[in-house]
Amino acid sequence: MSNNTLRPLTPAAAESTEQTSPLSPAALARSVRKHWIQVILTIILCIGGTAAYTSTVTPLFEATATVQLDPQPIMPLGRRVTPGNDTGPESFWSNLEYFQTQQQILTSRRMASIVVKRLGLDRDAGFLTNRPAGTPGPSMTVSADDAAESLRARITVSPIRESRLTLVALRDADPARAQRLLSTLLDAYVEQNLDASLDSAGKTAEWLDNQLAKLKTDLESQEMDLHDFKKTNNLLSVSFDDQSNMLRAQIQQLNAKLTDITAEREHLAARLNVLENVNPDDPGSIPQSELFASLLPLRQRYAKAKVELSQLNVQGKGDNHPSVLVARTEFEAARDVLNREIKNIREGVSTDLAAVQRELAGLSKLYEGAKQQALGLNLNELKYSRLRRSKENTERVFGMVLERSSESGLSKVMPFNNVRVLDRPLKPTAPVLPRKATNLAFGGAVGLLLGLLGAVGREALDRTVRNVEQVEQELGLVSVGALPATSDKDSEVVYGAYYGGSKKRKKPPPDESAPKGTFPHELVGHSHPKSATAEAARAICTNLLFMSPDRPFRSMLVTSAGPAEGKTTVAVSIAIALAQTGRRVCLVDCDLRRPRIHHIFGRTSEVGLSSALLDASRLDEAISETIVPGLSVMLAGPTPPNPADLMHTDAFGRLLARLDERFDKVILDSPPVCVVTDAAILSTRVQATVLVVRALRTRRDAARRAMRALRDVGANCAGFVMNAVTTRGDSYQYQYYRYDAEGEGEGKDARTSKA
Repeated sequence: MSNNTLRPLTPAAAESTEQTSPLSPAALARSVRKHWIQVILTIILCIGGTAAYTSTVTPLFEATATVQLDPQPIMPLGRRVTPGNDTGPESFWSNLEYFQTQQQILTSRRMASIVVKRLGLDRDAGFLTNRPAGTPGPSMTVSADDAAESLRARITVSPIRESRLTLVALRDADPARAQRLLSTLLDAYVEQNLDASLDSAGKTAEWLDNQLAKLKTDLESQEMDLHDFKKTNNLLSVSFDDQSNMLRAQIQQLNAKLTDITAEREHLAARLNVLENVNPDDPGSIPQSELFASLLPLRQRYAKAKVELSQLNVQGKGDNHPSVLVARTEFEAARDVLNREIKNIREGVSTDLAAVQRELAGLSKLYEGAKQQALGLNLNELKYSRLRRSKENTERVFGMVLERSSESGLSKVMPFNNVRVLDRPLKPTAPVLPRKATNLAFGGAVGLLLGLLGAVGREALDRTVRNVEQVEQELGLVSVGALPATSDKDSEVVYGAYYGGSKKRKKPPPDESAPKGTFPHELVGHSHPKSATAEAARAICTNLLFMSPDRPFRSMLVTSAGPAEGKTTVAVSIAIALAQTGRRVCLVDCDLRRPRIHHIFGRTSEVGLSSALLDASRLDEAISETIVPGLSVMLAGPTPPNPADLMHTDAFGRLLARLDERFDKVILDSPPVCVVTDAAILSTRVQATVLVVRALRTRRDAARRAMRALRDVGANCAGFVMNAVTTRGDSYQYQYYRYDAEGEGEGKDARTSKA
């Protein structure tokens, strides 16, 4: 048996245990192993559906051709753009716009209409229905515009990167028709581009001729205007540069002199401003600079007298003190002398400032006169330059237009096209659609994805408990063992004939020590004591005994969260296993609402627990021996109106006390915890409570509610028993190895469970 069942797990630890995500690799692998048939069927269905759809699609053939587009066509008379100047950003965007425009022209309605008109596609039923040649079908006629739109839908134009080549493709159900349609389209495109070039050249030549005549008249008129200007202004020999240089030198000299005088005026004005702002009461605040160097001795004398007077005042000498009188006299004399000197300097600076201003006014008049003279000279020069520039521009444009007019005239008789079909379309040999391999691979991928999602979805929607670890995490209880699935219809599972469930193992010989006859599957521990179920029950008893070796549990309650989870089967199995150890065991059927123990042991429930509670003298009559040595049962008895009230009575407590005196172990079978309150009441009357959890049947929320109900009343929950575990499958695996004289070599240990 497993020793890890003795490890306690607190509720807080259970609540903090991290749940495995349904999208984790381990959970995904478990889901796939469990539902692998569903995944395979989904993949097969998706691949089959894709194959069926692909078989219904009409095969399409694609004819392709390569077209070379040159934004700068070959010009035998010279290029308009010189080599090396067509690689800038403006040229790049212009070329890109040109390529995109030509690609749109290839798929335009106009080009499609030309092809429709040339081939009569509006009356071609095979083209209109897109079916292979020779395939029978109804004859039909549509408008030319509708046929053109149908043709445009089959054309694909894609540029070839890092080149001036464009790939043109056309798809059709008939390979020959695809080649013919694409060839006609390219021919029409090349012809249309050439016609457009010739038409543009003709219009250009006509426009250039008109402009040439107009420019010739303008040039002659401008030449006469230039002659009249020279004659009017007596400009026999124009020397504007020499006159302009002399005036410029004079203006520069005057400007330099004006700058110096202006600087001198600002200097004197600043000095005068400083002198005017000197406080007569404290003239010592004048700044010490080179402008007032002559005032330095007087300023020092004034500052010294001021300091001496301040020191005497600080010493506390009064105003009439002789020293103070002398110091004040010296201070006032120094101040008056300094003020008179500042006044004299201020008057001198004011006189100098007036003289500088008069000089500045005279220079300004001379400067303005030279400036006006220069402006007049510039005006004549501008008029002359304007007339000459207009004449030169007209002369240059006239030469360019004359050259372009000659080139345009020659271009009309020497046409060159900048569009060339590099590779003509060939007849396609294999269809491009449908792509069977790609479609089947896509269908398989979609099937795999849907299968995985379905498997994960089924696992995520399954709220039942599946293994011991999950119950421990959900409930915070320790596992005391597990019982395999038992059924009257499956003797191999019930009696553990294979001792591990493997059909490949040789069935062991029958157990001669087992009692003969037919027994319910709940009594398999008695009928087949060497079966896997009996071994599991004994392991549960051992775990329960070792949980409290110093003070073993004498009374025990076996309950479950809901009905049909096997609590009665577990209670009977535990009672049989304890009785087989030589202990006196009493199994009490406390499920007064739906009793079952009397069916298991083939008794009638006329006298039982309810009878003993109402009449204590009938206790011996309510207890009866069973076919299992050492095991006695107390049946439920007649059903009372309110069974829960009987569990609260003192009579029930006295009954349990008497049973404890007569038996070594008392096992109580109760109703489900989440259905009625009987089990919660009974859990307070016994020393330990065992919760039965049925694999793949008990819901996790129901198990949590059951544990909450038991803990709310202070029940001592010894652990849980996982019931009805299967011998195969990924949810839970149960396996025992035979270990006796006949089973040597098949295993040396017996394992309770394998999650």
